[in-house]
Amino acid sequence: MDRRLFIRAMLASGVSLASLGYIQPGDAVASGAGGVKPARLRVGDTVRLVAPAGVIYEKVRIDIALESLTALGLKPTLGNHVYDRHGYFAGRDADRAADINAAFADPSVKAVFALSGGWGAARTLPYLDFDLIKENPKVIIGYSDITALLNAIYAKTGLTTFHGPNATTRWTDFNVQSFQDMVMKGTTPELVNPQVRDNSLAVRTNRIQTINAGTAEGALVGGNLTVLTALAGTPYLPDFKGKILFLEDVGEAIYRVDRMLSTLELAGVFKKVTGIVFGGFTKVGNDGAGFGSFALMDIFEQYGKQHGKPCFYGAMFGHVENARTIPIGGTARIDADKGSIHLLVPAVR
Repeated sequence: MDRRLFIRAMLASGVSLASLGYIQPGDAVASGAGGVKPARLRVGDTVRLVAPAGVIYEKVRIDIALESLTALGLKPTLGNHVYDRHGYFAGRDADRAADINAAFADPSVKAVFALSGGWGAARTLPYLDFDLIKENPKVIIGYSDITALLNAIYAKTGLTTFHGPNATTRWTDFNVQSFQDMVMKGTTPELVNPQVRDNSLAVRTNRIQTINAGTAEGALVGGNLTVLTALAGTPYLPDFKGKILFLEDVGEAIYRVDRMLSTLELAGVFKKVTGIVFGGFTKVGNDGAGFGSFALMDIFEQYGKQHGKPCFYGAMFGHVENARTIPIGGTARIDADKGSIHLLVPAVR
């Protein structure tokens, strides 16, 4: 068998290159992986709920989050400041960060769940103890504004983080299955949208639109477009070289999506990555621009096509009802023709 095919087969089966003698533990493989994997979650594990961003005005949302994680077979506990209020934040910046640091420092806690997004996770970054986090790797998961926290931790420590449901998210059967496969079972799924016609002659929902055909491999980085671009020029943004970039957003005008993608283009991001995946871009419209303006797909094509990288739109992650859990730092292969994301190695150990 060809050496490259042999290595790919071993990766797909979950065998590490280090165990085969091709690399030493801690070395970076060609796809851009080589970071730190957290231990997988198991039924009965204690987990910590923190509020890195917006205030939770309705306490019943926290009650529902506790019930949801209990239903997953976990034992949820709360950070000391989740009920705090400071303006539109769930407490002061240093206090919200202290809850995150405490969760990583506590050996009984096996995972950290963000309660919700909003705005504010980026303001906790100067207060985080990244050395502590690196020395105590564990699952951390959330999405939307939590994109700042997930990418900063990955950039600073190499720890694989998870763009997935916040604790207050509506945990549908689809979301639960994706979370369990990725974080609890440690499988290497090929993420392909279910194609259901819904009493229609053609598939209308969860359609894949290929922008550039082809396949690409690399470590996954990204999340919410607005939040990710807000980290530009800071030390908390990951190195995009050799990575697969995945992006989603909600409630933005098309011209603002254009502006943010322009920021990534000017920063050289699209030139560095091996491929691009656009997920849910919900409630995105023209914001009164009127006749002759660009459609969202026009913008995706303008940025997605210019470097010839495999690129597609329509993957199921982000602000959508049924959303995948995506590992930031996880090694994957994308197929822009199929619209698939295939994990090559487990994201947890």
